[in-house]
Amino acid sequence: MTSQLEFFVVLANHGSLAATARALDMTPPAVTKRLAQLEARLGVRLVNRSTRRLSLTHEGELLRDQSARILADIRNMETMISEQKGQVRGLLRINATLGFGRQRIALLASQFARQHPDIELDLHVSDRPLDLIEQHFDLGVRFGVLPDRRLVARRLMRNRRFLCASPAYLKRHGRPRTPADLLAHRCIIHNQNDEPHGVWRFHRGANSEVVKVRGALSSNDGDIARGWVLDGHGIMIRSEWDVNRYLDAGRLELVLPEYQLEPADLFVYFPSRANLPARVRLFVDFLAAQFR
Repeated sequence: MTSQLEFFVVLANHGSLAATARALDMTPPAVTKRLAQLEARLGVRLVNRSTRRLSLTHEGELLRDQSARILADIRNMETMISEQKGQVRGLLRINATLGFGRQRIALLASQFARQHPDIELDLHVSDRPLDLIEQHFDLGVRFGVLPDRRLVARRLMRNRRFLCASPAYLKRHGRPRTPADLLAHRCIIHNQNDEPHGVWRFHRGANSEVVKVRGALSSNDGDIARGWVLDGHGIMIRSEWDVNRYLDAGRLELVLPEYQLEPADLFVYFPSRANLPARVRLFVDFLAAQFR
């Protein structure tokens, strides 16, 4: 029955017979036959078929969710048994922020995989934070504190945020002296998650100031926004890990350096310290050592 559950989870995740066939190295008729056999065994319709996509029935959604939990429990049981023998193995599912995941976490995951060939790695990068518990991830690597009290957080790296612009832009438009001066400047806005767009908060000593900036360019992709600031289109906020090399090379300059912005420290998150699988502990400690 386990293979049937695995089959249905793949089918539910891919949403079409053709995609499922490719994922399982089967023919579409074989997928159709296997689905029919599963529905006949359970005595219910699991999917609504259309010409291009499949949609799950209520019973199909129940089977998908329960199957994912059962398969996760089986993997955890196998891992616990292996760990009793001194072996560390199993599937490690990681979620990481999009740009940083591509540039840093993917490389570190490659090093970790080389050191621990018996551990399977599944790295999923996304712009928005995912629900680690509901979507069955072992851990997440993201900037900033997540508002989920079910998760344990361990800081990997302190990460300040800077206001910066290209020398060409500052030469054409002048340099702001106070946060209020930004209202007369072109600002590049990075639309992140559910944060208010264009609301920038500054701190100087005990004083705080909030400015609602505007600009002709905005994007939900940080790499795109960074490219625009390098091209001289305006002023923007970026993390130090992302712009330090451009500041060192003189391609960007700090703006209002006497003011501080809210930091975006890097954290690794995981559901609980209790009964934490060895593979998760290994990867968390590995990340901490790399960033230390």
